[in-house]
Amino acid sequence: MSPAFLTGERLLLRPLVEADADGPYVAWFNDAEVCRGNSHHVFPYTREQALSYIQQSAKSRDMLVLAMALKSDGRHIGNIALQGIHSLNRSAEFAIVIGDKSAWGKGFGFEAASLLFEHAFKTLNLHRIACGTFADNAGMIKLAAALGMKQEGLRRQAVFKDGRYQDVVEFGLLREEFSPAAN
Repeated sequence: MSPAFLTGERLLLRPLVEADADGPYVAWFNDAEVCRGNSHHVFPYTREQALSYIQQSAKSRDMLVLAMALKSDGRHIGNIALQGIHSLNRSAEFAIVIGDKSAWGKGFGFEAASLLFEHAFKTLNLHRIACGTFADNAGMIKLAAALGMKQEGLRRQAVFKDGRYQDVVEFGLLREEFSPAAN
């Protein structure tokens, strides 16, 4: 396992490593329930695709992808990322997946996102973080609100998933709106 990059009360955020492709990570993106609120689970996800993504993210400076691991036992429960980091606009897109269903509803997403957002604003000098999610993804909408993100728009019927077109709700957060003490 790679060393922690960011440390929270219950979580370690660490770089993805090639060994993660041999753990539960690949199965998450082949699980319809885990992927209900995201754009995955359209084609099968393979170990080779996971390895390629892990290698690409390790080399990239326009994305920061981290594994969410429990401090207690090191178990990899999900991934969190800033994607499309734009140095001129000082912005990025936020993404998160908690693949370990036993970790759902326990505040791990909030803890990880708070750590990542603080790093994004204080260390990466970002000005804005945005994300989009399906309109029926109550968990992500709740997380965005808890992080202080503001709803900025709605892209009507923007994604075709599970046999129907779905709306995408867009959220954004500016550096001056982020309050780690309140999070």
